[in-house]
Amino acid sequence: MVSLKEEEFILSNAYVPEHIVSLMSLISKGEPFLIEGHLLIIRDNLAIFVGYPLDKNFSLKRCEHILRGILERFKPEILRFIGPEIPPFLLDLSIERQTDQYYLLDLEQTKIKNSLIKLVQKVSSQLSFEITKSYTKQHQELVSEFMKKNNLIFRVKELYKCMPDYVSHSKTAYLLNAVNKDGKLTAFYILEVGAKKFNTYLVGVHSKKNYFPHASDYLFYKMIEFTSEQGKSKIHLGLGVNEGIRRFKEKWGGIPFLHYEYCECDYRSKNTLSLIKYLGGRL
Repeated sequence: MVSLKEEEFILSNAYVPEHIVSLMSLISKGEPFLIEGHLLIIRDNLAIFVGYPLDKNFSLKRCEHILRGILERFKPEILRFIGPEIPPFLLDLSIERQTDQYYLLDLEQTKIKNSLIKLVQKVSSQLSFEITKSYTKQHQELVSEFMKKNNLIFRVKELYKCMPDYVSHSKTAYLLNAVNKDGKLTAFYILEVGAKKFNTYLVGVHSKKNYFPHASDYLFYKMIEFTSEQGKSKIHLGLGVNEGIRRFKEKWGGIPFLHYEYCECDYRSKNTLSLIKYLGGRL
């Protein structure tokens, strides 16, 4: 279990969203551990290992050593690995793999385009902005609409589904709302502010039913303002995901800054094979 002192250390040295202890433990409903400078989450037979060392000195050999120790100690049936490079021994039992780039917006290094500022100013006369910690029926309606219209992978669907519970229990998650003149929610962002050096854009949704042009741009600008007011200069924008999302993040000055690798390993088949071999030897 991570102590309060350890959590403070992790948040002070965090540089990817997966380092935020409350985010990872609330979404996974698992227990956090600090293992040799790495965050680990354990829930029943699932282990989630964040392979980005808090000292930023990644070593494939060191990573493999730590992972083998975790597998021996906790004996998970499913292992999810997130890091800059996947140790080769994990790939033998990998059932899912993803490669991407993290995107970062550095407010000290980025000048927002005048065209975007003018666009936001125009939209501001038609929309109002709210910062809240209450996930309402309107938020859920937008998410349900979004999920019906988009073919999302299982893990992304699960992320959206767990947002109501996550927001209600998190001390560091905020909803940024864009509301039209009729009082209807037209778009919202969820922003995580737990890391000491950056804020994290988690998810964003806009409505087709209550659609308003450039509501997402309006919220992005408000997210920048809110982050600056907190005295932070960086916003972690998550992964590139697809060309459309990458273009939107790059339009606002987001740049790829760190390689991302994900894999999920199923050790149940390994255990079954070991049992079969054992029984075979007894017959």
